[in-house]
Amino acid sequence: MKGTAELTTMFRERGLRVTPQRQAVFGLLQGNRSHPTVDALYDAARRSMPTISRRTVYQTVHDLEAMGEVELLDVGTGSLRVDPNVETEHHHLVCRACGEVRDVVAADRPPAPSRAEAGFTVTSVDVIFRGICERCSRSARRRR
Repeated sequence: MKGTAELTTMFRERGLRVTPQRQAVFGLLQGNRSHPTVDALYDAARRSMPTISRRTVYQTVHDLEAMGEVELLDVGTGSLRVDPNVETEHHHLVCRACGEVRDVVAADRPPAPSRAEAGFTVTSVDVIFRGICERCSRSARRRR
């Protein structure tokens, strides 16, 4: 994802308003590897900007998605996750216990059906590895 200054320019070039609230959302996503939910972004933004609206956060995230600056992920945890890592092709690890989502770079892309076999052209591949993260694994061992 581009930096706040570049995103500000991109928004203005598209005729979108750039407010301090939107810039706060840009800042929260910079270097964020936790794949936050939109509600988690809203909660974080409210800490420094109590008057920010949930709608502003959702709209900003959807505008960023439309610009190709974030990807919205449905990894089966009940809420959409925001992934600002759009520069490198990667897959995801999801903890079944706590819902943590992490990026994982796979060396090989899974084989896709050929156009003739599938009847359509594959444009992207989403792979989700599910398991238990180290923290949840340690916690479960301590309870035994």
